[in-house]
Amino acid sequence: MPPYNPFKINPNFLRPPLKASVMSTQVAVAAGVAGLGIYAFYLRRNTSGSATGAALATNMDASDLKPGKLPLSGFGFHSLRLHSTELMNHNTKKLRFELPDPSQPAGLGLTSALLTISFPKGRWLPVLRPYTPTNDLNEPGFVELMVKLYPGGKQSTHLHSLQPGDTLTVAPIPEMKWTPNKHSHVAMIAGGAGITPMYQLVRGILTNPEDKTRITLVWGVNTDEDIFLRDQLAQLEEKYPGRLKTVYVVAQPDAQSPHQRGYVTRQVLEQAGISGAAAAVEKSSKGDTKVLVCGPPAMEKALKGTKGWVGGGKKGVLQELGYTADQIYSF
Repeated sequence: MPPYNPFKINPNFLRPPLKASVMSTQVAVAAGVAGLGIYAFYLRRNTSGSATGAALATNMDASDLKPGKLPLSGFGFHSLRLHSTELMNHNTKKLRFELPDPSQPAGLGLTSALLTISFPKGRWLPVLRPYTPTNDLNEPGFVELMVKLYPGGKQSTHLHSLQPGDTLTVAPIPEMKWTPNKHSHVAMIAGGAGITPMYQLVRGILTNPEDKTRITLVWGVNTDEDIFLRDQLAQLEEKYPGRLKTVYVVAQPDAQSPHQRGYVTRQVLEQAGISGAAAAVEKSSKGDTKVLVCGPPAMEKALKGTKGWVGGGKKGVLQELGYTADQIYSF
C-alpha cells in the first residue's frame, strides 16, 4: 500500500472536462458546483480552528494539544483514508478513518458533523450527506462514522462499499453550539440513525465534569437489532447515575423484547418525563428544558408540526405538550 498523503486530492473528486457544446454536461457541472456550495450554507456558525478552541469544545486540556490548527477544524475539504470497518447490525457499519496526524484529535466541537462528498459509480454530480462522528472527539488519530444502509441510498451504499485503504472527501459542519449548564435538562428524541448526534452530545455532556445537565433520551427504532448503541448507552447510564435516562420504543419488537412496542407518541414522551407539566416544574426551580430532535421527516413533522398559509398549519406533539419554538432544535 502506498504511503498515505493527506494532501493528495481524490482523483474521483475532479473529472476530465467535456465538450462545451453538451448542454446537459454544463448543467451538471453547474449543479455540482452549486451542490458543493451547500457546504457554505451548513457553516452557519463560526468556530475556532485553534487548539485552544477545540479544547473548549471537546473537554480537553489545551496543554494536551499541539499549537496550531487541528486536522478537521475550520473551513476546508479533507481526504481521509479508511482504516477499518465493523458491522454493527444487519444494516449499520462503523467506518474508522485515519486523521493526517495520529497524535492529534480531529478538532471537531460537540454536535459537529462531517459532510461526506463522493461520486458513486462514476456519477458526474457529487453526492453530499452529513454524518455525525460517534467516537470520542478527544481520541487522537481517528474519526468514526456510523452509517446505516438505506435501500437505494446513493451515499450509504457507496460508504458501505468502501474497503480499508480507500479514501473519502469530507468537510466539517458546525451545528448547534452547546454551552454547559445553559439548560438544566435536555430532552433528546431520536429516530433510527438520528441517534448519532444525540450520542455524541450525551457523551460530551457526561464526560465534562463541569457540565451538570440532566439528559432524557427517547430513541425510536424499527427492531431491537436497530438499537446498535444500546451497550454504550447502558455503560454511560451506569457510570453516571441520575444523569441519563434512556427510553427505547420499537415498532416491531422481538417476542422477548424488554422494550415497549410502538412509535414515539405524545404518550411515550409524557411517560418519559418530556411534557408541559415537567417543563413547568423545571421553570419553577429556575431551570429549563431544551428539546433536540433528529429522525426521519415523518417523525420530525409529527413532533414539530407543519406550517401553512394564514394559520393553516398543524400543531406538533411538542407544541401540544407546551414547548415553544425556541426550546426545540432539529439536527
